[in-house]
Amino acid sequence: MNIKLAVFSVVLACSVPVLASETPDSLSNLNLHAIQAPPDADATLQSVTTLPLQQVSDTHWRLPAGRYTGNFVLDVPIRLTCDEGAVLDGNGEKNTLNLRAADATLEGCRLENWGKNLTNMNAGIFIERTAERVQVLGNSLQGPGFGVWVDATPHVSVIGNKVQGDNSLRTQDRGNGLHFFAVRYATIKDNEVWHVRDGIYIDASNDNVIDGNRLRDMRYGIHYMFSNRNQVINNETRRTRTGYALMQSRQLTVLNNYSDHDENYGILMNYVTYSTLQDNFVTAVQAGVGDGIHISGGEGKGLFIYNSLFNTVSGNHFENSALGINLTAGSEDNKIYDNSFVSNQQQVKYVALRYQEWSHEGRGNFWSDYLGWDRNDDGIGDVPYEPNDNVDRLLWTYPQVRLLMHSPGIEVLRWVQRAFPVVKYPGVQDSHPLMRPVKIMQVRPEGKH
Repeated sequence: MNIKLAVFSVVLACSVPVLASETPDSLSNLNLHAIQAPPDADATLQSVTTLPLQQVSDTHWRLPAGRYTGNFVLDVPIRLTCDEGAVLDGNGEKNTLNLRAADATLEGCRLENWGKNLTNMNAGIFIERTAERVQVLGNSLQGPGFGVWVDATPHVSVIGNKVQGDNSLRTQDRGNGLHFFAVRYATIKDNEVWHVRDGIYIDASNDNVIDGNRLRDMRYGIHYMFSNRNQVINNETRRTRTGYALMQSRQLTVLNNYSDHDENYGILMNYVTYSTLQDNFVTAVQAGVGDGIHISGGEGKGLFIYNSLFNTVSGNHFENSALGINLTAGSEDNKIYDNSFVSNQQQVKYVALRYQEWSHEGRGNFWSDYLGWDRNDDGIGDVPYEPNDNVDRLLWTYPQVRLLMHSPGIEVLRWVQRAFPVVKYPGVQDSHPLMRPVKIMQVRPEGKH
């Protein structure tokens, strides 16, 4: 059975409500022509043209208040809006609504109760590959599977939606809020997502913009895998297990984001290259406790850089966390300067044996525990900042020694090391530490506080 794409030619207006089982004449008389739909497209879905739509203009139709149960497909290139009280109910299976027509818009609708089979990619809204340039604007979704799944569809706009997962399920059994697979040129903006697995999941998707989204109470706020040349700007994460999980990607621009009370990691970089992290604010990252939900050994890291090279990290603020920044596993040749590390229990953990200079063109970073001086009052410390010494390495190797952290014995070891630096391992040095915190411009999404 061929799947059709309805192309509107205005026949007559219809503004009178009809029964859900009837199709308005102005919709049934549309000109149709066949398109090439994906071979696995579900041909059993109920077209939205069978719903009691009311015509607003040539290409604008609205759905009156009421509960409409079934699995639907938007297969006509219209702007479909919903009156207050209009609910599309997926009846606990499949997708509540598939978007199949290019240039269609779904706006202001409530979608509920889709399936929870993650293998089958059950979603509230499933955007098929034929639906180029569709817009999903200001909708409200609540269900157990994926919120919005975009399947290799270019030029999609997902803006101003609210997606709520099923908090009664284990996190790993929930779908992601907004899931993008092999997508290019998408705009993902001003969405609010909570109680899902990952808020925004980007997989093998390039050249997209993720701007001004609010993500809370989930596993990862924004999760990148094998995606390049994307912008992550003005987003906020709260109470996630990792605010921003950036993995196996390059040429990312991560700008002006906010992380508050995320657990384990504020920003995690795993094999990220040639990327820029700038003007981000990370505060109060909580250490993992290994209770089966939180990650044991997460250490509450503001920024964790793992096997990542050739990145620029500047103008960021990391405060009040268990660990400010951790580099390991070959994370080298990164430019780290003009950042502020304020009141972290431990500022730096660098696990490697290569010298690292964390300043650039005469400017380093601000360290709240820096004890140097600035005799010429140029804002640059006269004494280099070296955050780690051999005692720190001893503590990393034998964590139980932390019980003696502030004991006279440990203090004597530190004094002897400074006085007689016979054996000094290579590590991090900031030769031009800043005397004052760096001011950053935080333009946070509307509704933040």
